[in-house]
Order: sequence, then structure tokens, then C-alpha cells
Amino acid sequence: MLNRSAKGLSDFYGYYPMLATIVTAKSGRKENAMAVAWHAIVSMKPPTYGVSISPKRFTHRLISKGRRFAVNFMPTSEAELIAAVGGCSGRDVDKFKEFGIEKAKPLAIDVPILKRAYFAIECRLVDTFRCGDHDLFVGKIAATHWSDDAFSKSGLVRFAKANATAYMGENRYLMLSKGKAIYLDRKECIKRRRRKAAGMQRPKT
Repeated sequence: MLNRSAKGLSDFYGYYPMLATIVTAKSGRKENAMAVAWHAIVSMKPPTYGVSISPKRFTHRLISKGRRFAVNFMPTSEAELIAAVGGCSGRDVDKFKEFGIEKAKPLAIDVPILKRAYFAIECRLVDTFRCGDHDLFVGKIAATHWSDDAFSKSGLVRFAKANATAYMGENRYLMLSKGKAIYLDRKECIKRRRRKAAGMQRPKT
């Protein structure tokens, strides 16, 4: 017998796991990267994708003004980066500089694409829906980036190769290829990524 509640959403994270992504956005010279687990394909013809973001977030402002965004699907090796970008605001920090985030060249839209992603999509904003305390941004997919190793010939994700990362809630991430959950403290991840970025920027002697 299942427990039941008529109060709406309970305190359980029953809707997880969801693939952990980093959504990037740009408006003018401002750009940002944000950890997002609430996202989904919403149409195939035309190909459109949706991301759910709170109006409190800096990325919300950039998408609203720039009318473009990218969704970057990250491997487990970048789980620490996901936690780091999710632990601070782009209002206060240039995350690309602070965390040494490497970018790849976009194909159709001037929006940051993360070099370490195994799959990424560029989206032009076509609609916005207010959904309670979040807004659903719906974008038409204009370009796609992928790693050959991460996909089969039929286009299915090869989890052993992609090393996809899922978010479980409560700062816990699931390594799908190993079926193992890990806890990542966002503040500690920020410190480690900053140290790593500083090492990358230090001139060689």
C-alpha cells in the first residue's frame, strides 16, 4: 500500500532523477551558465525544447532579453562544475572566467556552447509561459552538437560512453553508467573549480 497525501507535492523527490544540464545564455556582452534539471523536449516538428527557470535567476533575465539559450548535457567528469555553477549567481561572478569553463564555437546562434558537453543544443526563444514560481522558456532548436562516442548509430545515448549525470535532489548526483549517487557540496565545488581555473591561467615557467 502506497502512502498518500492530498496536499499536492510532498517533501519527497519522487520526480527525480533528471538529467543534469548546464543552460547557457547571452544578452549583449553578458553571458552566464546555470545548472538546470527541469527541462524537456516539447515538440519534434518544429524541434523545440523547454527549460524551467525561476524569475529570480540571472539566467532568466539573459534569456528574456537575449531571446536565446543553449542546453549542455554534461558527463559525470563535469558534475563538480554543474554543482559549482549552481552554487553562485552570474550577477556576482563571471563563471566562465572563475571556473575556467571551456567553450566551443556555436553554429547558428551567438550563445555559449560548453566544450565538455557530450550533447548540446542551440535554441532561439519562441515562447514563455508563467508556471507558478517558474517560467517555462520554449526555444526552437537551431543547431545540435554531439560526441560520436556518446551515441549509437541510431542516435541512442550510450551511457557507458557518455557518462551522463542525473540530478537526484539535495545536492546529490547520479552517475548513470555506474548506478552510483554522490553528494557534492556546492561551496566546496566552487573553491575547487576556482583553484583549477587559477592553475590553468598560471603561465608556464
